[in-house]
Amino acid sequence: MSTPALTPEYIERQYNNRAAVPDHPEWIARWAESSEQARRLLKGNVEVRYGRGPKETMDLFPAEDARGLFVFIHGGYWRSLDKADFSFVATHLVAHGIGVAVLNYDLCPTVSIRTIGDQSRRALLWLATQGDRHGMPAARVVVGGHSAGGHLAALLFATDWSDTPVAGLIRGGVSVSGVHFSYNTDLGLTPETAREASPANMWPSVDAPMLLCVGADESAEFVRQTQLLWDRWPQCRPHNAKGPMLIPGRHHFSVVSDFAEADSALTRATLDLFERRP
Repeated sequence: MSTPALTPEYIERQYNNRAAVPDHPEWIARWAESSEQARRLLKGNVEVRYGRGPKETMDLFPAEDARGLFVFIHGGYWRSLDKADFSFVATHLVAHGIGVAVLNYDLCPTVSIRTIGDQSRRALLWLATQGDRHGMPAARVVVGGHSAGGHLAALLFATDWSDTPVAGLIRGGVSVSGVHFSYNTDLGLTPETAREASPANMWPSVDAPMLLCVGADESAEFVRQTQLLWDRWPQCRPHNAKGPMLIPGRHHFSVVSDFAEADSALTRATLDLFERRP
């Protein structure tokens, strides 16, 4: 069977997860409910400001005797959703001694993807310098995200952090169903600026493994782009991994929900990244 032409129309159709998963409202509602429970349980510090933008805030969930910090960036195609929908990511990581920061950022089309990338960098710099004051020591950091957040986590890996407080702090990354380019006009992208915004067209600057995972039931384009980053960033492959993590029985909305499972492969693999020595 021939590979479909990667036309703008094909790409956008492959990215339309809400059409591909008819019960997606139930999954989003499940995220919100699980996240509300997590905030009650963990009693984190929410709406902490890291910059001047309207949504440059983060929710912080400290861990007792923390041995690491997981920085999670939410998805939503750079234009929807909110950090409050993803507090559930923190529950089991905090129980294992990992503090969790869940980031917000301003959304397209009000701002550009480039601006969102700059905000993500600003948030990480803030955590590197101010995290200790909020019970979030940043000596051992793993950056991660889902969908558009997976793209932003990879962008942090492609950032030159030398001569900044972040240098040497990142021990790993997790890109769950990462999106790496789009032609959608809402995002203000052309084919050229889309390629410029793709980490697959950059060189990683962080010397650490990045876990690349995608649901086995996701569209062919999400699987292809996950494989693309694996192929182009061989130096970031986790030790003994033979390829990206393809999670059986998971679509675009259910795959990130595995963070809510204490013994899921995604939770275990994320925790393993904190065991890496510099």
